Amino acid sequence: MLPFKTLQEAESAIGRSLTTAETIWFNYSANKSDYYLYCHNILFLFLIFSCVPLYYLFLEIFFRKSIQSYKIQPKVNLSLSDVFRCYKAVMRMFILVVGPLQLVSYPSVKMIGIRTSLPLPSLWVILLQLGTYFIVEDYTNYWIHRFLHCKWGYEKIHKVHHEYTAPIGFAAPYAHWLEILILGIPSFLGPAIAPGHMITFWLWIAFRQIEAIETHSGYDLPWSLTKYIPFYGGADYHDYHHYVGGQSQSNFASVFTYCDYIYGTDKGYRYQKKVLQQLKGASNANGEQNGGSATFAKDCKDD
Repeated sequence: MLPFKTLQEAESAIGRSLTTAETIWFNYSANKSDYYLYCHNILFLFLIFSCVPLYYLFLEIFFRKSIQSYKIQPKVNLSLSDVFRCYKAVMRMFILVVGPLQLVSYPSVKMIGIRTSLPLPSLWVILLQLGTYFIVEDYTNYWIHRFLHCKWGYEKIHKVHHEYTAPIGFAAPYAHWLEILILGIPSFLGPAIAPGHMITFWLWIAFRQIEAIETHSGYDLPWSLTKYIPFYGGADYHDYHHYVGGQSQSNFASVFTYCDYIYGTDKGYRYQKKVLQQLKGASNANGEQNGGSATFAKDCKDD
């Protein structure tokens, strides 16, 4: 809750006039507790889990022929009942784990210094902090993901997420309850290292989940803006990890590709892409594009 009762008090405290964004924030948050503002994450996550994957479902239903060449595993097609079954499982876990976790984690957010006060951070500060969060989460997630692919971690926990060997957007948060808790650690480390404003925290949670949905979408869409992000993995990169499944020792990174490259855990993927390019140059008879390796990957060994 802001310590100001009027706009004039707020302007006097920060020594200048409020920007339009700060005025909107003041009018919305002045009489709301910090805990109430933090719990907005629950609503945001529900909307993201429910609505963002619909974009890919919409394309698949109404523009199937137009986007078929961008489907990474074109021979795999789930029915609407299968998709809805996945969504129900995600919502069950959301109600039982994700929502309660958000409710009880507020003290830790206050402890690290996430603030709701004025002034608002500049756009450049927000972008810098978001970039830091993505890098920290990606590196930490890489090592946790590798652990989850050891025999015990995979059989007891991570196997649930790999039930979808051809992932879909709704399956991005589909996981064992313990995996959800464990992977909350990398998501929290960035804000703990570089704490920012609650708005930045909201954006971080939203962008990270939207990114996860894209990489699980099953489509390598050429118009995706993420293709302009340096070292970004994307749907094709992560889809390979799901296709290989429990045997996979490749493509562990959640967002970027540099960790897999540095530690040599992308060799199987790079070998596959190299051979696919050679085959495409020799013959394009099978019509598979954009890493649509559902047929060829069976013959590729994951190093």
